[in-house]
Amino acid sequence: MGKFWQALLTLTTFGLSCLSAAGANSQTWPLEQRHPFNAKIQQAQALDYHPLSKAQQAWRICALVPHLKDAYWIGIDYGLIQQAKHLGVSLDLFEAGSYYHQDKQLEQLSACMKGDYDAILLGAVSPNLLEQFFEPLTKPVLALVNKLNAEQVQTHIGVNWYQMGLSAGNFIKADAKAHTPTQPTTLALLAGPENLGGTDLVEQGIRHALEGSNVSISAIQHADNNRNLYRDQLQILLKAQRPNYILGSAVAIEAAVSTLKQKQLTQDIKLVSSYLSPAILRGLKRQKVVYSNDDLVVLQGKLAIDVTVKQLEGAAPFGDIGPAIVERTTSQNTLSDLSFSLAEADFYPLYQVRP
Repeated sequence: MGKFWQALLTLTTFGLSCLSAAGANSQTWPLEQRHPFNAKIQQAQALDYHPLSKAQQAWRICALVPHLKDAYWIGIDYGLIQQAKHLGVSLDLFEAGSYYHQDKQLEQLSACMKGDYDAILLGAVSPNLLEQFFEPLTKPVLALVNKLNAEQVQTHIGVNWYQMGLSAGNFIKADAKAHTPTQPTTLALLAGPENLGGTDLVEQGIRHALEGSNVSISAIQHADNNRNLYRDQLQILLKAQRPNYILGSAVAIEAAVSTLKQKQLTQDIKLVSSYLSPAILRGLKRQKVVYSNDDLVVLQGKLAIDVTVKQLEGAAPFGDIGPAIVERTTSQNTLSDLSFSLAEADFYPLYQVRP
């Protein structure tokens, strides 16, 4: 081979390798930045976020979550695991087991604060959890999914739960106006644990959305995210009334699908889910569920690891950051592009990543 062709081959190979490297780092995630930080009502600004391709070192991250009992937190776990593997960092995840297990989560937080970790991702069981934590915060703490009311926490990865309620409420308001514009319409809420997680904010958003409409809230029932508890509540609810709509967590609405079928009420009561799960997705496709928010939990998990590493490597806190809420209905064009929405079907919860 002549020198000219050797030089040309070298330049071509170098160029292709540069293009390949650029391509690997050119992925962006569609997000939004929200202001003011931790406020109920926020302004959102679209953001093209550039994730890292590799961490500078094998950082050790502790993640604390309320539980891994439903598709929501399993999707978060999936995103955390995937991005930790991708960046080459260590991750240990601990679950409290329930939103009612505050003492256990405080013990886990203490262990992570004293342990060999560089940062803590805290999916808090209560927004005021840190008021009950009487040890110094000696490591960066970032709020995961659920907001934390603490001056020391300046990054929250997730969505605005008031907006989640507003989005679902706006759908019900518009749907009722289209189908029963002159008739009083009732909505029953099967909410999560009272005053915990994002439950309060979701309810406030729903109430705001329904102002001035023909829809009134006829019942509110709270429970831990347990299908059997929701089934019991549904039995009590349906003995007392026949609401036009039932809105609840994915676990509650999954229970409602089978309960309404059993009672032959599927055509009489419309079901709305506050977030997406595989069963809710099937319900949308089969027109058993009419609407679901989708806050892209897999992307939230990936983002949580990514911003934690960026902060450990010198970046300023990120404030309120996360995906925009996607509205899923029975229309097929709203049911595509689910790669950031749900964990893969064969994924089971994992608690540890090592580089």
